[in-house]
Amino acid sequence: MKKLVIGILAHVDAGKTTLAESLLYLTGSIRKFGRVDHKNAFLDNYDLERSRGITIFSKQAVISYKNLEITLLDTPGHVDFSAEMERTLQVLDYAILVISGSDGIQGHTETLWKLLSQYKIPTFLFINKMDLKVRDNQSLMDEFKEKLDEGCVDFSKGQDINILMENLALCHESLLNQYIENGSINRNSIVEAIFERKVFPCYFGSALKIDGVEELLDGLNQYTKSNKYPTDFAAKVYKISRDEQGNRLTHMKITGGLLKVKMKLTNKKESRIVSDLDHKKTWEEKVDQIRIYSGSKYYTVDQLEAGTVCAVTGLSNTFPGEGLGMEEDLNIPILKPVLTYQLILPPECNAFSVLSQLRQLEEEDPMLHIVWHEKLQEIHIQLMGEVQTEILKTLIKERFNLDVEFGPGNILYKETIEEAVVGVGHFEPLRHYAEVHLLLEPGEPGSGLIFDSKCSEDDLEGSWQRLILTHLKEKEHLGILTGSPITDIKITLIAGRAHLKHTEGGDFRQATYRAIRQGLKKAKSILLEPYYSFKLELPTENVGRAMTDIQRMKGSFDPPQINGDMALLIGNAPVATMSGYQVEVNAYTRGRGNLFCTPAGYQPCHNFEEVISKIDYDSEQDFDNPTGSVFCSHGESFLVKWDQVEEYMHIESAIWNQYLKDKAEDKAVEEDKNTEPIKNKSLSKNKDFWQEDKELEEIFTRTYGPIKQSPVYTQSRLGYENKKAQTKKAYIKTEANKKLKEYLLVDGYNIIFSWDELKELATENMDAARYRLMDILCNYQGFKKCTVILVFDAYKVKGGLGEVQKYKNINVVYTKEAETADQYIEKVTYEIAKDNHVVVATSDALEQLIILGRGAVRLSANDLKEEIIRVNTIIRQDYMDKPSNNKAYMGELLSEEWYKGSNIMKEDI
Repeated sequence: MKKLVIGILAHVDAGKTTLAESLLYLTGSIRKFGRVDHKNAFLDNYDLERSRGITIFSKQAVISYKNLEITLLDTPGHVDFSAEMERTLQVLDYAILVISGSDGIQGHTETLWKLLSQYKIPTFLFINKMDLKVRDNQSLMDEFKEKLDEGCVDFSKGQDINILMENLALCHESLLNQYIENGSINRNSIVEAIFERKVFPCYFGSALKIDGVEELLDGLNQYTKSNKYPTDFAAKVYKISRDEQGNRLTHMKITGGLLKVKMKLTNKKESRIVSDLDHKKTWEEKVDQIRIYSGSKYYTVDQLEAGTVCAVTGLSNTFPGEGLGMEEDLNIPILKPVLTYQLILPPECNAFSVLSQLRQLEEEDPMLHIVWHEKLQEIHIQLMGEVQTEILKTLIKERFNLDVEFGPGNILYKETIEEAVVGVGHFEPLRHYAEVHLLLEPGEPGSGLIFDSKCSEDDLEGSWQRLILTHLKEKEHLGILTGSPITDIKITLIAGRAHLKHTEGGDFRQATYRAIRQGLKKAKSILLEPYYSFKLELPTENVGRAMTDIQRMKGSFDPPQINGDMALLIGNAPVATMSGYQVEVNAYTRGRGNLFCTPAGYQPCHNFEEVISKIDYDSEQDFDNPTGSVFCSHGESFLVKWDQVEEYMHIESAIWNQYLKDKAEDKAVEEDKNTEPIKNKSLSKNKDFWQEDKELEEIFTRTYGPIKQSPVYTQSRLGYENKKAQTKKAYIKTEANKKLKEYLLVDGYNIIFSWDELKELATENMDAARYRLMDILCNYQGFKKCTVILVFDAYKVKGGLGEVQKYKNINVVYTKEAETADQYIEKVTYEIAKDNHVVVATSDALEQLIILGRGAVRLSANDLKEEIIRVNTIIRQDYMDKPSNNKAYMGELLSEEWYKGSNIMKEDI
């Protein structure tokens, strides 16, 4: 028998639950035909659903028809409960979209259609209430083809077979070719076309009178096919609920293998190794019962095969949207709350105990997003609208015996950024260490947050990178304008550093959070507000009033569509101004007007200055979301403000420098080619600083005799330009040297103590100074492509054997015992200067004389610094800033509450 999971979707009042009742009655699943208005519908078994006449929770029923077994999922139709509906979509094989024949395509109908397209669900259409004879089939079909898809085809009984084949042939080229060749289209081709969403069968009828419902069942039986599932166990969790006894139920669809009673399930995937450092604990629990529900009744089975839906007891850690076994987690719902309400508790209630109870409801519907505001000492809940507040109020009373109220709804704002920026986060209390660099880029509207990593595993181990990405995903990150969640941003990990001994998982959590906030502080932020897409039907005499209102509400609309004495306005408007407008419409149209609103995403806030001023958010006083970083010096931790973090950071972001370089090149291309480019002052200033130091050369000649191997290169000691050949012999030598390999040898400690910024950093932390120099040279090498050898003295290290390390794209040498950096550089210069172009960077006068005699080019510490500045000027402006001495010590600023909520002892800091 063919088994399918089919969901029923509709705009509110389209007759969705009545159609479900008809399907159950026709197939013998129920003996008595229930009705919504009689409050006895089989699937609306919750008292609140029957009293309100709407579906609030998705329901399940199993029906059999001929050789077809259908698990029918009835979903909520009201927009306030769209999150529940959207989670259900992700476990469907097929969908039935119910459309009211008297109303046609409504705003929420179009939203449902977009979701069905997003999740690629094959769809059948049932056009209900055709017994009212308000509109004819053809006019409705024209509307479906225009507003939904050209693939909508009338499959109703009595339809001429030739006309049906012609309409099918117009849906896709493969169907057209088959029709031309054979004069008809076979059933298998129709089945495939429906499955691939090229054809959408439409059936007309009346669910209340059970007219056309059997034709729909025949169509489902004839034009559908079963999915093929893998043999390994997999399941999608789409809902969490509780039965009358309070047992926790995990509703899931089996998408692979078999599910058996007492079978162990876990959230640990074979495809993703959960690190011991991961903040999420792994769980493993046994399945106690497997229940097959039909309405409020159920029966149990010992095992269940793939392709079926069930409810499972015994699992306490699952959540809606989770993938089990081989299944990945489900997509995050596209429709999200746009309003936030304060929950007002009775005076005798303890807010913290109520908060723990409400977590049960949040577990069942994560989109509730229950938040405790520490500053206000209030509980806030994010909801879709006022209807949901009434339902939730009743649910809290029934579940927890609490009489609660809701304050006025406030708009749920969001924030994004205008251009790319890098955020740096550093967390280094005593015996802890982590640094994270994140690239924040503006994303497409509606894209949400996208996370990626472009950090090499040579720089940061893959396990640490996965942990950072986990920390990015685990939290709702707040903006700096109003403290609202950020959205439409791509966040990419581009650099990071851990310590071999002192780094723990929690360190990267802190560094990651701080990196985001530091980046947001640097960026130009934009405040966003939710918008409604609306359809306003009203008498033509009221159109002028409506257009004036919409303009006043900062909305926009298309020219009105006039149909007799009625008009239709379609447009967008902010939720903040449009909320409650239905009451006004009813008043000035005397009940003849109808307003249909659906969420239409976020757009820049129309009154952002007023909103920001009213919210009065201070990002520097939000201690739960710090913008600065924690550094350590001489065993003492101190806080560094966000605008000074880059002066203390330990690594450079080469990817960010390349990003800026690419942007600069793109900008240059866009500039007027006929305009003479302005000469770079820095380049002009340094044009001749590579000239040979004649005085030094003369001193060497007087003391030691003529130089045996005179360097050929002049302007650029690193190989920028060649000296003009004076003789044929010199010319040949110059041409040969063009192909020579270029080396840069750097006396590490000599440079550190010659550069003021590195010298100052070294007095606090020598490791930090070394790594800073290493990163600067890495960035320089990436631009120059020469071989860089950085040498550090280790001659005082007893028993030291010497060590050569590969750090990113440069070589770092620690000399052996009793060997100085001077000796090592002299030895290497002697070995490679004969056949290569060698530059040695040092300010040691004696060493300069020695390497000059070896045929290498000398470069002072100041010259090296100027060269690096010159190169980085090409990449970005004002690269080298003097570090500030301002610092605030951590132990002085952090409160006792902060210590209690962290894993850091105050004594450590």
